Amino acid sequence: MVCLVSRTGRHLQRYDNLGRRQVVGCIPYRFKCSSDGTISDELEVLVISSQKGQKMMFPKGGWELDESIEEAALRESIEEAGVIGNVECELGKWYFISKSHGTFYEGYMFPLLVKEELDFWPEQNVRQRTWMNVKEARDVCQHWWMKEALDILVERLASLQQ
Repeated sequence: MVCLVSRTGRHLQRYDNLGRRQVVGCIPYRFKCSSDGTISDELEVLVISSQKGQKMMFPKGGWELDESIEEAALRESIEEAGVIGNVECELGKWYFISKSHGTFYEGYMFPLLVKEELDFWPEQNVRQRTWMNVKEARDVCQHWWMKEALDILVERLASLQQ
C-alpha cells in the first residue's frame, strides 16, 4: 500500500550545521525491455517535470527528521514520479544554490532500480514523467549536480557490466 498524499511543510526538514537545507533525490532507472520480453543492456532513466512544468529533472525533495536518507529518497520517487524500487548506494553529495530562492542546499543523489510504476501517485496532476535514454536525459535535465550524478551512475553500471 502506498500513501497517495505528498508530505508538505518544513517543520521536519533537516539542515546541516551551516544552515543548508538537506535534499535527497533519486535517478530512477531500468534496462530497456524488448518486444519479446528480453531485457537489453540499454539504460533508461526516468525524468520528471517541475511542478510548474517548465523544467525537467530527477525526483528530489527535503530529507526529514523522522526518516533515513534512503527512506527520503524512496519517498520522493513515489511522491513525484510514481515509482517504487531498490534504493542503491549513494552517488554523491553536492552543494548548490537555488536560483529561484537564493538558498543554499546540500543535495544527495541515489540510484533507484525501478521495480514498479504506479498508475496513481501523489503528484501525478502536477508532474509529467518520461523514460529517456541517458543522452536525452542529460540534455533536458536542468541541474548541473543531477547531470554529474547521472554520469556517476552510468560509470558505475558500466563497470559492473564488465
